[in-house]
Amino acid sequence: MTSIRQPRSIWRKLAISLGVLASLIVVAAFWTDRRADAREVGGLATFPPIGQFITLESGERVRAVVRGSGPDLILIHGAGGNLRDFTFDLFNTLADRYRVIAFDRPGHGYTDRLSGYGGLGALGEGPEAQAAMLHEASLQLGVEDPIVVGHSFGGAVTMAWALNHAPAAIVTLSGVSHPWDTGLDWTYDVNGTAIGGAILPPLVGAFATEKLINSGLANVFAPDALPAGYRDYFGPELTLRPASQRANAQQVKALLDHIRALAPRYPALTLPIEIIHGTADTIVYFDIHAEAMVARVPSANLTTLEGVGHMPHHADPDATIAAIDRAATRAGLR
Repeated sequence: MTSIRQPRSIWRKLAISLGVLASLIVVAAFWTDRRADAREVGGLATFPPIGQFITLESGERVRAVVRGSGPDLILIHGAGGNLRDFTFDLFNTLADRYRVIAFDRPGHGYTDRLSGYGGLGALGEGPEAQAAMLHEASLQLGVEDPIVVGHSFGGAVTMAWALNHAPAAIVTLSGVSHPWDTGLDWTYDVNGTAIGGAILPPLVGAFATEKLINSGLANVFAPDALPAGYRDYFGPELTLRPASQRANAQQVKALLDHIRALAPRYPALTLPIEIIHGTADTIVYFDIHAEAMVARVPSANLTTLEGVGHMPHHADPDATIAAIDRAATRAGLR
């Protein structure tokens, strides 16, 4: 009898242990989600939407801040960002001679993710789909012949805008434009999957410390200093929302395929193109993107910022404004 009951006892204990473990996992997941939700609510209260909402025909809402008068100037932020990156300082300086419009990109800040323009189908949430969405929003604002400025991932959206929607001129700030072979940070690979995106973003949203937030911002600006007051104005809590993390990761993970499709079309561009890029940028590499663009597109003009990292519009705002003014002059807008 002992030889029969002993295996049953072992299996019973194993089943109980697995049940306890499963219960602990469920409780931990529930607690993590509740904590992430609470931090999200707090973040939304601390950084409420500024500007206005534009409702598109497909039903999505796009957030925009509009200020100033003069030629239309559109600002498109980078990965993991929101329009507050531009309204921190550059926006107000430009508004004295342009009508400046800063958008939250799809899935970032307060702009909805894409469902129209291909949704998650053929166009995905790539640069062309995002440019189409923001272009429709700009038309509702009465925009004509804009200068479109894009930072980082926003640079890719700006290139798509140039190819598909005939702006007067474009300016890229450390813009993504050409295929790369340097890989991506592992978080994009994890968060960009269904399983990883369900697990990691709530953990980050729930438990990211102030030290981790400041370290992440410092890495984006390196080797340049993080501007005083930027963290408290920009609102990284908006980026830490699980839904925003997923949107950002999925878009960045798919970006290379979209860039491979866009890049062969660049030589046909004849509009004024101004490029601002730092030689110390270790996120979007100077040689892969900026130098490649100038080599392939005759209308592209490059301003090289020696020793500057990934945030040239903060590190050298005067050079950025000069490039925008130059684009406007070349386009006959000034």
